[in-house]
Amino acid sequence: MSRSHHSAGSAPSQRMLRVGELVRHALAQMLSRGDINDPVLEKNVVTVSRVKMSPDLKLATIYVMPLGGQDEPQVLAALDRHKRFLRGEIAHEVNLKFAPEIRFRIDDTFDNVSRIDALLDSEHVKRDLAGGDDAEEDRVKE
Repeated sequence: MSRSHHSAGSAPSQRMLRVGELVRHALAQMLSRGDINDPVLEKNVVTVSRVKMSPDLKLATIYVMPLGGQDEPQVLAALDRHKRFLRGEIAHEVNLKFAPEIRFRIDDTFDNVSRIDALLDSEHVKRDLAGGDDAEEDRVKE
C-alpha cells in the first residue's frame, strides 16, 4: 500500500506546497534584510515569486525576478555565487530532515501574462468575441 508519488503530470502534494512556501518566505526575508553581501543584489530588488519542491523535498527550484526585469543574468549569477550560504540559512529557518539543494531560475510567468493580455486586447480577438455571441445565438435557434 504505497503512496503515489508526484509525477510530471500530477499536482504537487500539500507537503511540497507547504515546504516550498516556507523556503520562499525564508529566502525573501534574507533578501529584504540584506543578509547577502553582494553589490548586484544590493543594487536590485529581487522578488521570490514561487518555489517548486521535488517530491522527496531534496531539491528546491526557486523562481526569482529582479524588479523591472533588469540585470537578470547578473542576479542569477549572484544568487548562484551565494548558494551554499543561502542553503545553510534556509536549513536553519525551515525545519527539515535534509537541507534541500537549491537552484535559481528566472520567473517568466510575468512575460506570459503580458503576452496573453496583449493577445486578448488585439482587434482580432475583440472582433471574434463580438461576433461569437451572434453565431452562438444562431445555433441555439436552429
